[in-house]
Amino acid sequence: MRRSRDRTVDKRRRSRDKNRSQRSEHGLEHSRHNSTNPTAARQFGPPQSRQVKQLLEGIGTPGAQTFKPDPFQLEALAALEFEDVLVTAPTGSGKTWIAREEIRRLLDAGRRAWYTTPLKALTNSKYQEFTEEFGSDRVGILTGDRKDNSDAPLLVGTTEIYRNQLFDSLRGGSDVNADLVVLDEAHYLADEDRGHVWEEAIILTPPRIRLLLLSATIGNANEFAAWIEEVRGVRCGVVTRPGARPVPLRAAMLLPDKRLLPLLTESGKLNPELARMGQQAGEERRGPSRGHRRRY
Repeated sequence: MRRSRDRTVDKRRRSRDKNRSQRSEHGLEHSRHNSTNPTAARQFGPPQSRQVKQLLEGIGTPGAQTFKPDPFQLEALAALEFEDVLVTAPTGSGKTWIAREEIRRLLDAGRRAWYTTPLKALTNSKYQEFTEEFGSDRVGILTGDRKDNSDAPLLVGTTEIYRNQLFDSLRGGSDVNADLVVLDEAHYLADEDRGHVWEEAIILTPPRIRLLLLSATIGNANEFAAWIEEVRGVRCGVVTRPGARPVPLRAAMLLPDKRLLPLLTESGKLNPELARMGQQAGEERRGPSRGHRRRY
């Protein structure tokens, strides 16, 4: 009885080992098949089309090169010696470099500066950038959520916080402790809800403090500068960078099947496949046709 039971157990064990071996061989063969079968390989990632390769070409970290300022950057720095300056230049053209170099000059001379932005995220980003550039002991941050090193010679904060400091100085009879105020994204003056903050900041900033206003989207720069001169009693120069943005925009759409489609064709028209998908989605939202009206 015992020998019969042992033979049965041994037979089951051999059967399990055989099944495992067959499954292993099948998996190995399936792997070889996928590695040599283009159809199977596409399941793990669609091949790149020529349009996608063109879209992604050149993206990445550029090689190190010797920096040479553009003429508009040098013009703005020279003008800041004598007057307020409004800089209008496309995104990516180096407006922040102007502010950074003027701040560097002031800090080296033992003077103080404010750098304001309209967004907390941008404020945090500039704070990190300036901390790495000038050292954490010389840079502070003031937002609704953060208050670090508020006595630093360079303060980075939201425009609302700077405006509030101006109100506090007026009520307390004190003076704002700054020699330069940078208003990044100065076109927010035209914002329907928050524009009054920039208006108040410009009007209330003492004339002795130099203003540097940066924007990529101001179309009436000369009119804007004339208004600044009127309310502050200080001349405001306009420095522009002609031409298109140095870093072109590239737009694409990532589909659920992991394909990346350029938004536009080489001729600048909407990608035909995306146009068809949009038309199909619109038809699905409208629902099926009701057909002919039933007669009674």
